Amino acid sequence: MILMALDHTRDYFHSSAMLFDPEDTARTTTALFFTRWITHFCAPVFMFTAGLGAFCWRQAGHTTGQLSAFLVKRGLWLVLLELTVLRLAYNFSLLNGPVVLTILWALGWSMVALALLVHLPTRALAVLSVTVIALHNLTDPLVADSWLWKIAHQRGVIQVPGALIVVGYPLVPWLAVMSAGFCFGHVMAQDAARRRRWLNGLGLAMIAAFVVLRARNRYGDPVPWSGSSVLSFLRCAKYPPSLDFLLMTLGPAFLLLAWLDGRKLSPKNPLLVFGRVPLFYFLVHLFVIHALVVPFALLRYRQAGFVFGPGPSPSTYPAGYGYSLGTVYAVWLGVVVLLYPACRWFGRLKSRRSDGWLAYL
Repeated sequence: MILMALDHTRDYFHSSAMLFDPEDTARTTTALFFTRWITHFCAPVFMFTAGLGAFCWRQAGHTTGQLSAFLVKRGLWLVLLELTVLRLAYNFSLLNGPVVLTILWALGWSMVALALLVHLPTRALAVLSVTVIALHNLTDPLVADSWLWKIAHQRGVIQVPGALIVVGYPLVPWLAVMSAGFCFGHVMAQDAARRRRWLNGLGLAMIAAFVVLRARNRYGDPVPWSGSSVLSFLRCAKYPPSLDFLLMTLGPAFLLLAWLDGRKLSPKNPLLVFGRVPLFYFLVHLFVIHALVVPFALLRYRQAGFVFGPGPSPSTYPAGYGYSLGTVYAVWLGVVVLLYPACRWFGRLKSRRSDGWLAYL
């Protein structure tokens, strides 16, 4: 959650954000590349732990039927938030700009799919999940001007009467990552020693698989890497996430989880404070980052009207807009500090009360 805020701060504040992809090895710098690259761990971990959370929810005394009903409601709620609150946070408007389908869209529909998949035997679902993750890149050569294929596996634009829809997060293989996380709940339910062996072994195996596959440069990512560039080696496709991308991110995440397993953290620790209210944090941090553009713009550009339109966009923001990478990091840390008391308050509220609506925020 903390790393995610760095990427969104970069989107709104860095001078290159509207000029080129920070992973464009022909134009980026090493610092900018890794500022973007380190945040790639966010989405795969969100998806995987959402599935793991569904397993834990069922283990807390709920039936599979109750879990299915909750996942459908929760998933559709996230899709609604994507189309309304998230759109408002990005544009400060519900009417201007294209409809962009991003992480909440993918999380929501993956939960709806998981509501059906949880009825399968765990072993069958685990095999299905791993198969989709491992083999979905076989369909990379298939390019179709079909709205259904764009939603499923091909990032692109869908034109409908009166609106332009940008599919940022195709659903495959994200939904397989979530269902894999659900299956992995059985591993996390084992005793600590066995759980850590699983986490360490799987993490190391995935990192090794990434290195081997990426070095062979034949399968695992739609874009081959240049033999002379470490940055090119690490640049893997996220939209949709390639096999190499998922191995590169989930492997280290498992090692980190093994390292954190059993450690006693203070209730005031930011990892726990933010981790207990992830959706609240996610929605609020976008509004805070976007709103902070206003005072910065007034100080530097003597205007801030461009903030209240589709953005960040070169069509609405001033020419040459943006700040240094150092400023980006300073603003990011400021955002995290600002969010801490609000998230701690909301976390305490959720622990004191059992209102049903709190489960959806």
